Amino acid sequence: MGLHNSHPKLYPGDILEFPGNSYFSHFAVYYGERDGVPYVAHLTIRDSDTKLLLFGRAINASVKLDPLDVVGKKFKVRNYLDDKHPPRDFYVLIKPEIDEIVTKPITFDILFNNSEHQATMLRYGVKKSEQIEKVYSKIVPTWKDLFEKKKI
Repeated sequence: MGLHNSHPKLYPGDILEFPGNSYFSHFAVYYGERDGVPYVAHLTIRDSDTKLLLFGRAINASVKLDPLDVVGKKFKVRNYLDDKHPPRDFYVLIKPEIDEIVTKPITFDILFNNSEHQATMLRYGVKKSEQIEKVYSKIVPTWKDLFEKKKI
């Protein structure tokens, strides 16, 4: 498989970005290998919730551990906050949090709790979503006012 040649070595706790549609990428945190299979933890919506399209929110979401290949073949490592925030220790903090969080339902929220927020929260303990900051005003102009007033 050419997958490993085209990508840098992955370290547990790395944030991976999978290119998505024209607006959003999907983010995951590299979890490590199980039986030689690389796994990632990522916030995912368990059912295609039409409300998500309207309100950017889905109640039925969860953090899942999935084989890397299942989530996507194309990805890049995006530890983009390393210069601002020291990455947290994977084995002491990140892994136990992932192991606990996979059992709990989570609300997905495109503005405040998307897969990028989840990934940066795990790696750094800080919620950040560059893509939302860049594009939310373009996607739904009415969101801009709501976002700034924190009504959403």
